[in-house]
Amino acid sequence: MCYIMYKMAIDIAAWYEKYGPMVIRRCRRILANEEEALDAVQDVFLNLIRAEAKLRDLFPSSLLYTMATNVCLNRLRKKKREVLSCFSDSNEYFVWDEGFEQVEAVVLLEAILKDESEENRTIYFMYHADGMTLKEIGEVVGLSISGVRKRLEAFKSRVCGKL
Repeated sequence: MCYIMYKMAIDIAAWYEKYGPMVIRRCRRILANEEEALDAVQDVFLNLIRAEAKLRDLFPSSLLYTMATNVCLNRLRKKKREVLSCFSDSNEYFVWDEGFEQVEAVVLLEAILKDESEENRTIYFMYHADGMTLKEIGEVVGLSISGVRKRLEAFKSRVCGKL
């Protein structure tokens, strides 16, 4: 008897139903703009469709949380580049809206996080931006409470060294 093994593709529709609200919350938290957050969610699931053949059905919440974080950070970087290019390409005076302070904060945040691993950045956002507990973070990223605490303490030491 011969069995043929087929790689089972992930069920993106089921992932959207189950994890979509988590992804939306994450995008809203980072982007602080409902319309941009909804666009980012679409990008996350579009990226998921594009990479479907490479993915396995393991730890989908961690994968989607990381993807949402990266998509949102990329959107903020793009926004920062657009604002900075407008500023450097012209000698005119600009009237800035409340988004400029957000871009300044993103520049500072990127300077602080640029040398951090993707997993560490995810942990910091979960703790500082989302207000998640050490236990909740540990469950998402697969670390113990003490492992999460050690990463946050090491991060704090590195940030103090940069300032």
